[in-house]
Amino acid sequence: MNIAGNLLIGQSARRGTNGVSYALDAASGERLEPGFGGATLEDVDTACALAWAAFDVFRETSLEARAEFLETIAANILALGDVLVERCVAESGLPRARVEGERARTVGQLRMFAGVVRAGDFLEARVDPAQPERKPLPRADLRMRHIGLGPVAVFGASNFPLAFSVAGGDTASAFAAGCPVIVKAHAAHPGTSELVGMAVSKAVKDCGMPEGTFSLLFGSGREIGQGLVRDPRIKAVGFTGSRHAGTDLMAIAAARREPIPVYAEMSSINPVLLFPHALEQRGEAIAQSFVQSLTLGAGQFCTNPGLILAVEGPALDRFVAAASEALVRAPSATMLTPGIHRAFETGVSKFAEHPQVQTVARAQPAAGAHKGQGALFLTSAAAFREHAELQEEIFGAASLIVRCPDLQTMLALIESLEGQLTAALHIDEADYAAARSFLPALERRVGRVLVNGFGTGVEVSHAMVHGGPYPSTADGRSTSVGSLAIRRYLRPVSYQDMPEALLPEALKAANPWKVNWLLDGKIEIGRCG
Repeated sequence: MNIAGNLLIGQSARRGTNGVSYALDAASGERLEPGFGGATLEDVDTACALAWAAFDVFRETSLEARAEFLETIAANILALGDVLVERCVAESGLPRARVEGERARTVGQLRMFAGVVRAGDFLEARVDPAQPERKPLPRADLRMRHIGLGPVAVFGASNFPLAFSVAGGDTASAFAAGCPVIVKAHAAHPGTSELVGMAVSKAVKDCGMPEGTFSLLFGSGREIGQGLVRDPRIKAVGFTGSRHAGTDLMAIAAARREPIPVYAEMSSINPVLLFPHALEQRGEAIAQSFVQSLTLGAGQFCTNPGLILAVEGPALDRFVAAASEALVRAPSATMLTPGIHRAFETGVSKFAEHPQVQTVARAQPAAGAHKGQGALFLTSAAAFREHAELQEEIFGAASLIVRCPDLQTMLALIESLEGQLTAALHIDEADYAAARSFLPALERRVGRVLVNGFGTGVEVSHAMVHGGPYPSTADGRSTSVGSLAIRRYLRPVSYQDMPEALLPEALKAANPWKVNWLLDGKIEIGRCG
């Protein structure tokens, strides 16, 4: 497959007519060919019309056919080979090993959702048979399943050009739910997006899915993305990016005649709590692991450890010294885009110039364009409490250590935080009692609590939650990673006294799809009859 700079609208590859944009080589800043024609609002209308026409057919495809579709997308992505990897490396500045790992994660997500679809449990089929003899009133026959919400608009993320982009978790979970997808490609990696988009389009054709099951649009500025969210045929939105952009989309979605959910992942500083005994016994080792997590991928992870809370004293002093020593040896790293690099430098400068903040270490000076130089800062609990700007996320390898006079102050600071994706507790057995007292507050503030590790590294699994209270995500009841992500794009429908011939396959008496039922409140495995 060759990159042509085309929009993919259904099964049509066409040149966009709304201006031309180019990808940049992240390391050098040089322009990469070809140019990409931008979509118009007419293109948005066409894509939405095709998606709406596809929806009722696609959502009723058999579980096996939908699973095979997801697996075919995965196989097509792998078949792109080095062409995809090399273009992604150039556009993102990420090292080859990271891109290959992300490709494996993307393929793994698609295959995981194929398994979810085959199992059919996401339908949550429930059957309450009629009880005509019940007194004082008979009970009707009631059957329930979940169906897809409708066409979903997915926005590609800057920091995961594969796993949170064209065929990433939002798209995979929407397809699994039976929802057509229209992707607004991220401007930083259009070539990567087109290659993956062609792999998806080929799967649509080869698996006999409706033409409008998938479309891919390019466009600079906000017109196309906002046009998608406004379109009445779009029924949900998946977004990963800045709080400003996410809240703008939420406002548009809420102002529609029919408001729709926006599942936006936005900002998080992911507090790390160092409890006294663990800090005393192995603070220097924790510091080494912390800096490795902080600088991983130039710090461009939504789960980056941006805040350290600990009780002041000699043990914390040793931690700060060890972390500083590790950071000054760390090289600067190419950031995803010039804009992200500028925002990182601005955020670091604000902290460095803050009268209540001390700069304790910087990574090695940048040698090249758009390289982020890691930064470590220190402040007091009183200053952190009084200055709200110290809670703001710096997207990149920057973190703030807060000295607390005692554990009670640490807990009070947790209570003052906005919603977060993760919180990490570093504890030894002697810290268990103290850690237990923190858990209720942490459960109210974050989506994932982890022990003796850091939030970077999100396992794609059935028990993972990658979400949290606002503003880490728009809706803390959901996750964007793991099999539970499918629930974002589903809603329940109940059928009362529906004739057998009109029931959906999953609810027919013969249960031809062999899905599990909740029959009169009791689980029936693959029930028939």
